[in-house]
Amino acid sequence: MVFGPEFAAFLLTSIVVIVVPGPGVLFVIGRALALGTRAALLSVLGGAAGVGLQIVSVAFGVGVAIAQSELLFTALKIAGALVLVWLGVQSIRHRNDFGEEELDPVTPRARTIVRESVVVGITNPKTIVFFVAALPQAVVPGGADPIVQMLLLGAIFLVIGIVSDGLYGVAAGTAREWFASNRGRIAAVRAAGGGALIALGLVMAFAARS
Repeated sequence: MVFGPEFAAFLLTSIVVIVVPGPGVLFVIGRALALGTRAALLSVLGGAAGVGLQIVSVAFGVGVAIAQSELLFTALKIAGALVLVWLGVQSIRHRNDFGEEELDPVTPRARTIVRESVVVGITNPKTIVFFVAALPQAVVPGGADPIVQMLLLGAIFLVIGIVSDGLYGVAAGTAREWFASNRGRIAAVRAAGGGALIALGLVMAFAARS
């Protein structure tokens, strides 16, 4: 793989897309406020796995079909929005549940959080549009196989995304822990996190493809 101007342009664009708060960041912050730092970090990993599947689909051409089909794109967008709204409603409904806060990575609850986050990552239509537009443009003509190049570029995007979203999740989770000494406050923060997820779902549902 040649690290030329195409790679530099893709890297710069990726950093802007990732670091500037968007749907992925807001999702992680909402999960951190509703469920805590560990849940947020699990959500980051699950979301990255979902986005990774998008990258693979774009590299092999499936993502292009989704981005170009109004029906498929809308179905994907609505599915993701419904998942976010459902997660937000659950956070609000269970805001007064004060069971064990610690999440072992292999517990059923932790696995559920990861699965939910994978679905959110897969159904994020904005990242599919970005990959369809950016990955082919970053391929160096005459270099390695274009599919291999796109997969490598996608892996770089994922690494940057995991680090950035993880930092947002830790920051939001740390802020949440300040409220943990008072059940009323922590319930309010959980409800706020749920409200943020619902709002994000609604924004995604009505967002234009452009």
